[in-house]
Formats: sequence, structure tokens, C-alpha cells
Amino acid sequence: MKFGVVIFPGSNCDHDMIYVLDKMMDQKTVTLWHKDTDLQGVDAIALPGGFSFGDYLRSGAIARFSPIMEKVIDFANNGGFVFGICNGFQILCESGLLPGALLHNTNQKFICKNTYIKADNNVTPFTCLVEKDRSLKIPIAHGEGRYYADEQTLADMRLNKQILFRYCDAQGNITKEANPNGSVENIAGVCNDKKNVFGMMPHPERAADDELGNTDGRIIFESIIKSLMK
Repeated sequence: MKFGVVIFPGSNCDHDMIYVLDKMMDQKTVTLWHKDTDLQGVDAIALPGGFSFGDYLRSGAIARFSPIMEKVIDFANNGGFVFGICNGFQILCESGLLPGALLHNTNQKFICKNTYIKADNNVTPFTCLVEKDRSLKIPIAHGEGRYYADEQTLADMRLNKQILFRYCDAQGNITKEANPNGSVENIAGVCNDKKNVFGMMPHPERAADDELGNTDGRIIFESIIKSLMK
């Protein structure tokens, strides 16, 4: 498989993503600069974390208008596999490729710590190998990570199994105390109705290398690759 990692001015998790895809998962990986308009024949596109364009206006609001995003949107609308982590998730919401929005954390502070999440389902390409009862320890690092969608959108998402992950405690209990940023219904990640565009605030690429003492995030990349190879 061939993955493309989009780099915006202010991206700072791009090389983490490239390292995991290339070295850990043994996948061909190319970089896509935000001004590019050639997707280089990739099979999947990753939008990494960071602070694209300094997070001015709203996180992801300016990056959404980078030249490459027109091609990314076309790629997604034609069934291409796209996933965004943290700032990448914000960009996908700003682009209209994912439902909802990411708002300021309820404590109005930047949060950087390990959290636990659990899969809401395992019927999507992003979660197909993740056991529903397993809690994954995945770090977060964001100031605008509070997921929000209106009641009707949430109802539709629940019905269509578009909620990927929810914040939980180490035992897998979904509680208010386990919610680090105030996200509605503890939501940590979602997908579109066609299940080819995915976004999550926690950073699985920061939990995929044995050297870090935590590989809980690797199962997410394994799910992606298995699904793309079908």
C-alpha cells in the first residue's frame, strides 16, 4: 500500500506518522506538501497532528483551503481512504468531510497526557481489529478537542455506527471523569457515513513503537492496513 502524509505549515506530528507507517508498519509512504495538487497515486491519505497555520481563526480553518485539500476532498468523495489525527481531525471537520466540530476544551487549557479510549464498534476499517471491551492507552495533546454535534446528527451517527472511539477509564468504563475535554458523549473519534473518512483526537502514532513502552495505538494502524488490502 502507498500512504500519503499531508504536511501543512505548523504540522509537527508529520514525521511521527511517517515513521510509524514506514518503519513500524512497513508501508510505502510519501509526503504531500500543502501546496501540491498531485496525490502521487496514493491508496490512503493521512492528515497529521500539529498547529496548521498557527491555529489562527479556528484549528484547521485555514488549512482547509490549502490547494491540496481540494484534491483530498475529491479523493474522499470518490471513495478514497482518508484519516486525520488531532489537527487532521479538525481539518476534516472544517472541510465538511466529517460531521460535527472540535471546540475549545471545557477547561480552556491545552491538555497533554495519556488517556484511555475504547472502540464503540468494530465494523469500520478503522476499528475492525479492535476488541470492543479493550481500553487503549493513547495520548492526547490539544486545546480544541471537545467534539460537538447536534442531537439529530448524533442520533444518525449512532444508528450508522459512525462513532469510532469514546474516552473511558483504564477499566473501560465510559464516565464523565474519564472525559478529558468535555466532548459530547465522550466521543474521541468519528467517521463519515460511507466509512472511508476517519478522524480522532488521540494520537495512536505516539503509542505504536516498543521503544515508547506502549503499543496500544498499533492495532489501529493494523486495522487500516488490513481493510485497505481487502
